[in-house]
Amino acid sequence: MFGATAVPTGGDALTEVVVMAAAPYLVALALIEQEGRRALPLAGRSLSAEAAAAEEPTQAAHSLALELLLRLWQRSDEGPLRRACGVESLLLVEVPMESLPEALPVLKAAWLNTGDTAAFQTGLRALCSRAWTLSVAKFEPVTLTAWPA
Repeated sequence: MFGATAVPTGGDALTEVVVMAAAPYLVALALIEQEGRRALPLAGRSLSAEAAAAEEPTQAAHSLALELLLRLWQRSDEGPLRRACGVESLLLVEVPMESLPEALPVLKAAWLNTGDTAAFQTGLRALCSRAWTLSVAKFEPVTLTAWPA
């Protein structure tokens, strides 16, 4: 790839754009309720080709989960939090970069407004190429489980 100051030209520019567009985006999201209101905070980042090719993007998943859970912990100052969907409340999904500005925000807004979890999950499954739930057990590392199971 190119450094921060390099500007690709000609065929290199086209290759750079195609590679970035093809790279999937990893999103961690939490479906929660707080003070009787739904919330859906998320964190995300693009995946390297190596992480995208792996069976599970474990390192990136752990990093995103930590970031999101720290934000949730800070949010708990505003009132008690509750998982809205049990085990399926903390998800990690791999989505195409082009779905980020339109499709994902539409799904999020619909769930926040209606609380229709089944419709949200159906839409999210259609959008993502791979997905996992995140869980942890005492004395065990964070576990990724294929979603839907």
